[in-house]
Amino acid sequence: MKRNGSAIWQGDLKTGKGRVSTQSGVLSEAQYGFNTRFEDGPGTNPEELIGAAHAGCFSMALSNVLGEQGLTADRIETTATVTLDKAEGGFAITAVHLEVTATIPGTDEATFQKAAETAKVNCPVSKLLTAEISMTATLA
Repeated sequence: MKRNGSAIWQGDLKTGKGRVSTQSGVLSEAQYGFNTRFEDGPGTNPEELIGAAHAGCFSMALSNVLGEQGLTADRIETTATVTLDKAEGGFAITAVHLEVTATIPGTDEATFQKAAETAKVNCPVSKLLTAEISMTATLA
């Protein structure tokens, strides 16, 4: 299986403009630029797209781990906060923090924490990222 996203950039870094799209069409020429990445301008940016991808991937991975234990979540809500820091030679994504809240009938805290940790380590997006990946998991 292969999926793709694409980007078009025109201009210099600070005043240029870009558009990103996804194969599915969910994003179609969504605006991004310096102001959407380093300020609060309208549009998206690579870090929030990575965050959305990581949150979605992790939630699915957790659902899978729970299913292997005969458990089904009523709800898994995940926010992935991606940190972009100035580093030697430019900028780098240095960390991702997963904030997870789940409602899972028939489980206990220890089982949930173990399942969440397993999902964090085995989620394909987690495996892709070389940044530190931390997590806070809350069983509701």
